[in-house]
Amino acid sequence: MAGKYKEIKERFGQNCLFGYSAAAFSTYRAGGPFEALVTPPSRLDLAWLRAFCARNDIPFYVLGAGSNILVSDKGLKGVTAVVSKLDKVRVSAQTIEAEAGALWDDVARISVENSLGGLEKTSGIPGTVGGAVFMNAGAFGQETFDALESFEIMDNSGYVKALRKAGVKYGYRKVEGLEGLIILSAVFKLEAADRKELLLERNRILAERSEKQPLEYPSAGSVFKRPTGDAASRLIDAAGLKGLRAGDAQVSNKHAGFIVNLGKATASDIYALMQTVRAEC
Repeated sequence: MAGKYKEIKERFGQNCLFGYSAAAFSTYRAGGPFEALVTPPSRLDLAWLRAFCARNDIPFYVLGAGSNILVSDKGLKGVTAVVSKLDKVRVSAQTIEAEAGALWDDVARISVENSLGGLEKTSGIPGTVGGAVFMNAGAFGQETFDALESFEIMDNSGYVKALRKAGVKYGYRKVEGLEGLIILSAVFKLEAADRKELLLERNRILAERSEKQPLEYPSAGSVFKRPTGDAASRLIDAAGLKGLRAGDAQVSNKHAGFIVNLGKATASDIYALMQTVRAEC
């Protein structure tokens, strides 16, 4: 291991970990070890790491906060870059620019604190800005792309460029053409609004999440995409699958769209339960 990744370890030191468990990193609290988990402190370091992996034919992945992933119990080979140190957020007039590693809820909170409307309904969404842009995350009628103006990406060669929203195809929890690209930052154009009203709405959203979602257990949020004209949670509930278990993985009794880890669920348990639900619905 040391020989294969010697250059990476020399460059990143304590920011390069071998055999770090996905169960300690992901919000599912399940999964095997990352062969190499690296947290680049800068864009330059991220570009270097990607180029190193390309030159040496090493699998390369990029993660944010580990909130929408399920890592196999066998672990993940290659190098996984975590962008948590690329987390700067800047506010200027009615614009917010946030790096990919910034936590999404921090950006939502900052927008409210600066009397800027357009993100308040997405309060409480776990994960990072990069992940939110990649999948057009949203909740309660607001989506990432509603307020998005542009975002920066890094391609396979390390070249950085900005993409305008108008030039990207996107829809419900889907953005096309981003495979193989690394999202670096995003710019949001918001509207001036009353701070007190925004704060009330943010607090309402957070309270509703706490009331209706099983936030007391590890999970990856709603597992299944919403079918056209319906809701996945309604279909799962109608099929009588609430409470269904595979080991310590369970279809939440509180919200059928969630598969939760009751304590000792393996990634295999969680995946098996996902497949069972899909087959039954």
